[in-house]
Amino acid sequence: MYFPIADVTVNPLLLMGVGFLVGILGGFFGVGGGFLAGPMMFWTGVPMNFVVGTDLAHMTGKSIVAARRHRALGHVDFKLGSFMILGTVGGVELGARFIEVLKHKGTLDITVGLVYIVILVSISAFTAWESIRAIQMVRTDQIDVNDAVGFTGISKRIQSVKLRPMISFPVSGIESISIWMVLGVGFLTGLLAGSLGVGGGFIRMPLLVYVLGIPTHVAVGTDLFEIVFSSGYGTITHAIKGNVDILMALVMQTGAAIGAQIGATATRFFAGPRIRLAFSFLPLIGAVLVLMRLIGGGVLH
Repeated sequence: MYFPIADVTVNPLLLMGVGFLVGILGGFFGVGGGFLAGPMMFWTGVPMNFVVGTDLAHMTGKSIVAARRHRALGHVDFKLGSFMILGTVGGVELGARFIEVLKHKGTLDITVGLVYIVILVSISAFTAWESIRAIQMVRTDQIDVNDAVGFTGISKRIQSVKLRPMISFPVSGIESISIWMVLGVGFLTGLLAGSLGVGGGFIRMPLLVYVLGIPTHVAVGTDLFEIVFSSGYGTITHAIKGNVDILMALVMQTGAAIGAQIGATATRFFAGPRIRLAFSFLPLIGAVLVLMRLIGGGVLH
């Protein structure tokens, strides 16, 4: 099928399949799925600037479906998500402008591709190590499996920072935390959303758990709620810059809407550490796909 805006021909069934796959994974892990959908689109030959904008567009619709399902399960902290959005918007705009600079310099593919690989491999390794440690803690210390986190040093330090104003998030079990810590996490993930063409969820979910100390199931649902706004804003700003193929996004959304419902429902049957362990494989897959595309496209020699 020919997509005139992006000026490429891609099999629509492949795009629907990509949407369905990232819909399941996004609904289950609380991520937009851009770290997989983006590399897959890039691998099929879609130009990087359209990968970024179109992926954000399809992600917005899918995240709405998944977030509604998680809301029904009681896994969304709307107060936390709303405050994070304030930090995210500025990060998204800065990231989108960074893409424009790289596009004009002709270094877009190599720069974004290598940043993808470094970040994804780092997240994969850390999350795998932590979740395995948490599972071992459950077996040896007899603690609640849903409360088990193998690395809590950062979250304890962050919650001990008394930089006013302080705020509480009862749904997430946080009695008091500096609002600046929440805004900082939002800004960082927004920057990634705007510059890498992702909802920021592949790093926001780990940051919510390890930096802010949010329970995994609540982190998953809240992440999806926040992605609706970060990817939605990213879609608008990239559309203005001519980086969105809306027809391609709609084709992907056909599969994503179904997959998101399935993935969100499945979280009811898994404990937090096992969700994080399974999650750790996904960034690694995304990194491999990007590397294959960079080598196959002659970007890396």
